[in-house]
Amino acid sequence: MKALVYHGPDNKSLDDRPMPELAAPTDAIVKVTRTTICGTDLHILKGDVPTCEPGRILGHEGVGIVHSVGAAVQGLAVGDHVLISCISSCGQCDYCRRGMYSHCTTGGWILGNRIDGTQAEYVRIPHAQTSLYRIPAGLDEEALVMLSDILPTGFECGVLNGKVQPGGSVAIVGSGPIGLAALLTAQFYSPAQIVMIDRDPNRLEVAQQFGATGCIDASRQDAVAEVMRLTDGVGVDCAIEAVGVPATFELCTSLVAPGGVVANVGVHGLKADLHLEKLWDRNVAITTRLVDTVSTPMLLKTVRAGKLDPRRLITHRFPLTQALDAYDTFSRAADTHALKVVIEVG
Repeated sequence: MKALVYHGPDNKSLDDRPMPELAAPTDAIVKVTRTTICGTDLHILKGDVPTCEPGRILGHEGVGIVHSVGAAVQGLAVGDHVLISCISSCGQCDYCRRGMYSHCTTGGWILGNRIDGTQAEYVRIPHAQTSLYRIPAGLDEEALVMLSDILPTGFECGVLNGKVQPGGSVAIVGSGPIGLAALLTAQFYSPAQIVMIDRDPNRLEVAQQFGATGCIDASRQDAVAEVMRLTDGVGVDCAIEAVGVPATFELCTSLVAPGGVVANVGVHGLKADLHLEKLWDRNVAITTRLVDTVSTPMLLKTVRAGKLDPRRLITHRFPLTQALDAYDTFSRAADTHALKVVIEVG
């Protein structure tokens, strides 16, 4: 089969690899029909994720059709159309019982990281019974690729951890796919203000179309001064970091109001300074989280009800044979205006 393989920092290729086989009774093999590229894949290619070793098939998102199931898998059958969760969960360990699927002792974020991932024609899914979701008939399966990772990530790590409330104020630093996912799902709670901050005018224009009440171009404006102007000098109740670089995290700590929350979503490969000399008396909470995907069933219901349209995040489509072009397009988003790039596999 064809697969996109990581060979070390800044080195990837589309290779021929053996088709995966069932390794445990709880496994399933899924024929991937659509997958996508995540910002985390770019972090891997930068060398920011040392747990991902050379030779790994990348990718942790997608939809597909069940090709085979292990003897212990219940509720799934060959031919079922399924959503692949970016997090594999056994459903039985202490962390899973606490809803922290990302820290599952035999799972977590392993696809495209510790085991081969979804940017291939077939993928092995451990703990298939609790890591795959049957797709209801009639739903747009391409759009559901967005529910593998970015929508639950933006919602859980940003909106829920950030304690977004009706009438509150939110600043989201980073208008890429994750930041836009946080913007879309923050609106479930009707905050009075959602301010998007980025250096890309195109992405800020998209954010405005998606419901942002204000947009700040950090390449042209002083983001802190502008947020203070918009909030009468107070700051925001929730500042969501959706980039993953030190400057944007430190910016969030400057935007948050007393009693507010800084919700970190971005993947960080470098240290960021924490200015406690400015924060120690401000009753501020800082949260970190790897998505647990506990919200996936709820998000599926909102999509099915027409309350959330994930297709709005898709800007480009490529066949698997052009996966390298897809990476090039996604990595040059400022030039290509790419948000989410769907790779059509079969």
